[in-house]
Amino acid sequence: MSTRHSPADAAEIKNCCAAAYGNDAMALLLGESYHPGGQALTERLADALDLRAGQRVVDVAAGPGATARLLAAQRGVSVDGIELNDSTVATAQATTAGAGLTQAVRFHTGDAERIPLPDAEFDSVICECAFCTFPDKPTAAAEFARVLRPGGRVGITDVTVHPDGLPAELAGLTGWVACIADARPLSDYIAILDAAGLRTLHTQRHDEALRSMIDTIEARLKLLRMTAPDQLIAAGVDVDAVLHYTRLAAHAAATGTLGYALITAEKPR
Repeated sequence: MSTRHSPADAAEIKNCCAAAYGNDAMALLLGESYHPGGQALTERLADALDLRAGQRVVDVAAGPGATARLLAAQRGVSVDGIELNDSTVATAQATTAGAGLTQAVRFHTGDAERIPLPDAEFDSVICECAFCTFPDKPTAAAEFARVLRPGGRVGITDVTVHPDGLPAELAGLTGWVACIADARPLSDYIAILDAAGLRTLHTQRHDEALRSMIDTIEARLKLLRMTAPDQLIAAGVDVDAVLHYTRLAAHAAATGTLGYALITAEKPR
């Protein structure tokens, strides 16, 4: 079920993903929300976790912090965001300070497989469109369980893949950066969580969110190529290469090879 990576390969994958998602190109192509379904799906995940004022939440692979700020502002929770890239953490901290949310939202440079937070102190862990990029998913799931209090819940939204796997062109390092190369069938994610002691409570399919995001990236890229080519050049975007991969991903999503799912699981009391 789990793919084995050498320490060097795992480090390359992590660093490449962190650098890519900290790049200006991501903001150009994705806007503030770096995951399928955007704010609406984050709110649905918050509902599924029954987030309430006063609770403590960990946002793993928090990116620029959009989810952390949304949950603090709308749900009254306290959020600790974990992100591997130092510059992304700095951006998230600055944006959060500008929003007046530093009392409720903090960011830490850290690895999902070694979360820099104490044991059993958090009510929920959230991880949006990132679990599939972690080289050692069982260790990451065990870390989710470690920081949760008994009865705490984890909520994941992520890319799923058909059991037959991805086309070869989407399975290389470029696919890792695109958040799909080590995607698993939904049943695999459930098994990984279960092995970490996290009992799955609920799953939902949101395949349309992935299809919509792929379409949005392609449309935004084509618009930027016409209206702001200098921005794309400055951000290092190879338009033809990105369009090639979005077409491959769109076909995989249309044929059911790729999908998107929401999962909630609970740590036993």
